[in-house]
Amino acid sequence: MLRPVLLAVLSAISALFLFLAPGHAADGATVRFERAPLSIVTADGKRHTFDVELAVTDAQRQHGLMFRETMAADEGMLFDFGTPRRITMWMRNTILPLDMIFIDPSGEILSIHKDAEPFSESIIDSGAPAAFVLELNAGITGDLNIRRGDRVENERIPLR
Repeated sequence: MLRPVLLAVLSAISALFLFLAPGHAADGATVRFERAPLSIVTADGKRHTFDVELAVTDAQRQHGLMFRETMAADEGMLFDFGTPRRITMWMRNTILPLDMIFIDPSGEILSIHKDAEPFSESIIDSGAPAAFVLELNAGITGDLNIRRGDRVENERIPLR
C-alpha cells in the first residue's frame, strides 16, 4: 500500500523539478538552446568574450532566460530577431537582473538598458530598429565599459 503512494510522491517531485528546471517552458515543453562564442569589441580596442545561448526560434525568444537562478559572468543569451525592427522586451518570470544590449544588423550596439528589474512587466524598448538583443548579467556593461557604438561579433552577426 505504501509503495503506490511513494511512487506517486516521487513522480510529483520529478514533474515539479522538470517544470522548474532551466530550459523548460511554463507548459512543460522543453526549450533547448545552442551555444556559441560571442565577443564585444569596445572603442578602446578591448575584446570581451562570452559563451552565449542562441534564441533564434519564436519559442526560444519567448522563453529566454525566464526562471534561471544563476548565470556565469561570462555567459549570456543572444536573441536573433532576423530582420531589423523595434524590439520590446520585459522581465516577466526572469529572476536575474540583466543588462540588455540592443544591436543593429551589422553588430553595432544601438542602446543599452542597464539593470533590468527582475519580474518587472515594464516594457524595455530598443528605441530604434534592431536585429539582436544580448542579455548579460546586470552590471557587466558598466564593469567592462561597454557603450553605444561598440561592436558585437558572433556567427549570427555578419561582419561589416
